[in-house]
Amino acid sequence: MVVASREHAQTPEALRASGKPTLLVQAAIHAGEMDGKDAGLMLLRDLVFGRLAPEVNPGARASGAHAPAGLRPRTPVAGSKRALLDGANLLFVPIFNVDGHERFSAFTRVNQRGPLESGWRTTSRNLNLNRDYAKLDAPEMRALVRALGQWDPDLYLDVHVTDGADYQYDITFGHHGATGWSPRIGDWLDRSFTPGVSADLAAMGHVPGPLVWPLDTDDLGKGILLGLASPRYSTGYGDVRHLPTVLVETHSLKPYRQRVLGTYVLMESVLRLLAREGAALRHAVAEDRARRAPEVVLDWKARPEAPQPMSFAGVEWKTQPSAVSGGTRVMWTGRKVTQRIPVVRADAPAAKATRPRAYWIPPAWADVVGRLEAHGIRVERLGAPRAVDVEAYRIKDVKLESTPFEGHVPVKATAVLERRRELLATGTARVSTDQPLGDLAVLLLEPASPDSFFQWGFFHEVLQPTEYVEAYIMEPMAEAMLAEDAALKAEHEAAVRADPKLAADAKARLQWLYARTPFFDERAALYPVFREP
Repeated sequence: MVVASREHAQTPEALRASGKPTLLVQAAIHAGEMDGKDAGLMLLRDLVFGRLAPEVNPGARASGAHAPAGLRPRTPVAGSKRALLDGANLLFVPIFNVDGHERFSAFTRVNQRGPLESGWRTTSRNLNLNRDYAKLDAPEMRALVRALGQWDPDLYLDVHVTDGADYQYDITFGHHGATGWSPRIGDWLDRSFTPGVSADLAAMGHVPGPLVWPLDTDDLGKGILLGLASPRYSTGYGDVRHLPTVLVETHSLKPYRQRVLGTYVLMESVLRLLAREGAALRHAVAEDRARRAPEVVLDWKARPEAPQPMSFAGVEWKTQPSAVSGGTRVMWTGRKVTQRIPVVRADAPAAKATRPRAYWIPPAWADVVGRLEAHGIRVERLGAPRAVDVEAYRIKDVKLESTPFEGHVPVKATAVLERRRELLATGTARVSTDQPLGDLAVLLLEPASPDSFFQWGFFHEVLQPTEYVEAYIMEPMAEAMLAEDAALKAEHEAAVRADPKLAADAKARLQWLYARTPFFDERAALYPVFREP
């Protein structure tokens, strides 16, 4: 990571001492998407030597296009790039995915228009770093998250290149708005970042737009999705840890030079914006980090109301039957069209959890505790055993995914709360939610959260039965139990009548009774992360 400051700061403490806001730009998380790397290195060159970037993007100049009235390209002032560091600091990670970057060839991003050669999407362990923010499997991600905590930037840009459909926008960007986990930050990004950066890009001949996630890549007329990402992604992770985060996606079908210059303009614009409005952003961050919402949203879904239309700068397309695939072939004509398309906003709460005072994690699960600490979440440990009244989840209706994903076998289940008194051993970790990263702790530890450690598969061990009973032991025991307990007998008969599968399965019927003996493991399927209400 490059540290660029007027004061030549080399430590987080020295950078903070400047009092200026700090921008962190991360490039090449997908190392075939190199626009951010080249734009950032160009900007660093110009910060040092005072050179000037081109006034407009070459695509606009070549086509005779002009910026909208009132947003004509500005005439740069000699040496003006050096002045960017007078008002803000820059942290720059040119190559986040180093492994992927070194898998370098002309045969990587087949959907992308340049450069001629680039790197690979994933790491040498085939991990997609942009799915790793929550679980922290990769050493690269652990290093980045540690840097986020140590350097504490005011704004974080994650620079990508798109896949998918064709449209007029050459650079798009998005973030969580005021409905997310950081409402004050989201409001600042909506009101200050988006209009300010969009105006600067348009003034330099670019066509900025929102992130384009088509509902149907073969038919943009069906609309786009504007949703809130989960913490496995940069924008979701930044939002839940109350770090202003923006995802930048240049358009893969635009010329590489045009895309890089657009990214350059965006980075320059953000540095100027932070110099002007950094104080307001810091105030918003402080408010969000001080919030302790009594309920925390775990997942999001589409709003119940009908989608609202938007004006979309599209490109005409046609479809025809394909003799090769037997399906339908989509062909983009290149003719610019303006469409009215629906926008589905997926920012309504789909699942929530009440905020506990703290979570208790037994020392057997040290890997999970270590990952929490790697995020920067504060953890205390018991110095002596303690009996504590807690809430605990019993896991039911377990469904494992049929194929691995990002090195894990994800799991979904129903989690039912029960009250217990637990004797917690020495070394048990207590994770208070009364801390700036308390919301992140909730998202990582609540089993209903899609990016919880539970759903990523870090607790598979508790889902498997261990102790068991032989039928020749259980048969006479079951006879005695049913003969001695009329209520149990009635319950057993009702269960058999209600469930044909149970009625037809001798082992299952014995297991039903075994589960009601003191020999059965009462901790079976007990999620070993306890809530302190």
